[in-house]
Amino acid sequence: MMTISSRAAVAAIASLFLISSVSAQTTTPAAPAPATKMAPAEKKAEKPRSAASLECSKEADTKGVHGKERKKFMSDCKKSAADKPK
Repeated sequence: MMTISSRAAVAAIASLFLISSVSAQTTTPAAPAPATKMAPAEKKAEKPRSAASLECSKEADTKGVHGKERKKFMSDCKKSAADKPK
């Protein structure tokens, strides 16, 4: 024969199992809204390019410089253009 305290203990343990199984069943989060693609102008406001930068870019295009070499060429070209008196 079970006493009242042992019945209460069994009921408490059973309720813990039921509560844990209910709390484990969570709903899946809603999918985020699809991001709209922004036009290139909206992504980042571009600064106006200097005349020296444009000239160096044209020169790099005529030489066919690309990638890291172009970046280095542009940097050196703009430095030399800044050093020249106007």
